[in-house]
Amino acid sequence: MKTNATFYHAGCPVCVSAEQSITSVLDREKVDLEVVHLGDQPGRVGEAEDAGVESVPALVLGGETLHLNFGAALADLK
Repeated sequence: MKTNATFYHAGCPVCVSAEQSITSVLDREKVDLEVVHLGDQPGRVGEAEDAGVESVPALVLGGETLHLNFGAALADLK
């Protein structure tokens, strides 16, 4: 069974770099990854908050929220 993962970002250089790094190392045979650009999909900010995301870029992997570097506070995307 695959683990669900969602990578949230805002499209900034820090976020894009983190996305490239994360997507290159995740085993797609084991992880079902969705990438969500919150600048393009602002309606999903609430979903990110509910998952525990406080800043982007962030990876929610199997229900655990991992904050990667710092691009923007989630509050700045509202």
